[in-house]
Amino acid sequence: MQEILKTYYEKVVAGFWSQYFAIVSLGVLSALYFGSLGIAWAVTGEFTRWGGHLLQFLGVDTSHHTYLKLINFTGTPLTRLDGVLVIGMFAGALISALLGQNVKLRIPTRKRVLQALIGGIIAGFGTRMAMGCNLAALFSGIPEFSFHTWLFTLGTIVGTYYGLKISMLPWMMGNPKISRANLGAAVENPVYYRIQPWLGGVGLALVIFYLVKQSSGNYPANLLLATTFGFGFGFLIQKGQVCFTSAFRDLWLTGRGTTAKAIVWGLVVQTLITAVFLAKGMPPKVIWWAGPGALFGGFLFGVGIVIAGGCETGWMYRAMEGQVQFLVVGLGNVVGATILTVAWDPFVFPLLVEPFPRIDLAKLYGIPVALALTIIMLLVLYIWVDWKQHSKTGLLTRRVTNVR
Repeated sequence: MQEILKTYYEKVVAGFWSQYFAIVSLGVLSALYFGSLGIAWAVTGEFTRWGGHLLQFLGVDTSHHTYLKLINFTGTPLTRLDGVLVIGMFAGALISALLGQNVKLRIPTRKRVLQALIGGIIAGFGTRMAMGCNLAALFSGIPEFSFHTWLFTLGTIVGTYYGLKISMLPWMMGNPKISRANLGAAVENPVYYRIQPWLGGVGLALVIFYLVKQSSGNYPANLLLATTFGFGFGFLIQKGQVCFTSAFRDLWLTGRGTTAKAIVWGLVVQTLITAVFLAKGMPPKVIWWAGPGALFGGFLFGVGIVIAGGCETGWMYRAMEGQVQFLVVGLGNVVGATILTVAWDPFVFPLLVEPFPRIDLAKLYGIPVALALTIIMLLVLYIWVDWKQHSKTGLLTRRVTNVR
């Protein structure tokens, strides 16, 4: 009986929660989020607002910072749609990790803490220069037909390559100690692992109770909806282990393109659904400047996430799994975004942003043509990923070949 249940889990349950299923589901959910609330799925804008709160706590007058006005820095995380969305994502990722028995405290080395902080700062600065991270400037932005998202995507792909080159330098890699894997961890500490699904179940029940209770009161419906979507996003990214860092880094390192291909499929599905909402008159929310700010911001983001070890979605669910390093990545993101806020008016905006147009492909060519162009560009991206996967030209492959 035990073998039958194990086989069922491996072939049905584990297969059901594949990355393809998780990422395509995220695409559907992201499109519905836009259709329901009229905003894009995004997180780093909220992290930037956290930086604004930090500046205020330190006594800094934030009223003259144009960037904070641009991202609507008002209220608190509990009264903003993006704020409750992020809280819901953390809750969803934590409960998913508990249900899957994936929570375990992992303490990083001092070197990894430093890399996480520096990488997080670089990524946080870059992502806000480009007006979005792997979500708003790629996963949510491409389906809304903003051309700046393609510049960001190109910059990110190139940036992850050079971030990987930096990460593979001897002084970055250090001298790892090889030891026997502890395959019997769950057996040695059965209570620790066995209790997690129960805690996850209790947490899930509390979340459902909270949402039902708030829905029957005076709690704003849009905040309730954003919290619910956030929970779904967080649950899916943890269950599917969705990380854009690994998608591009693994492609450059070993030629593994599974995650990158799944992202393309998720984008195709999301683009088709989003086009329906746009055709009904919903205005896009992520049409930003298509210039060097988007391209260079994507490059910095790509470099930073590889050095740090995780992108915005990646660090959020890994932190909920008990990996302390990724809390530092998140701190770095907030710090980097805050630095960009200060540098926006005197340097970034006048040099890299203001002189360049906001290009809305749907407004420029019409939705049918914009949809066709986007699908074609996604097809080109998919073909490149597939070619890269089968060419066996990963950096690790080259290194092994040279050693031989």
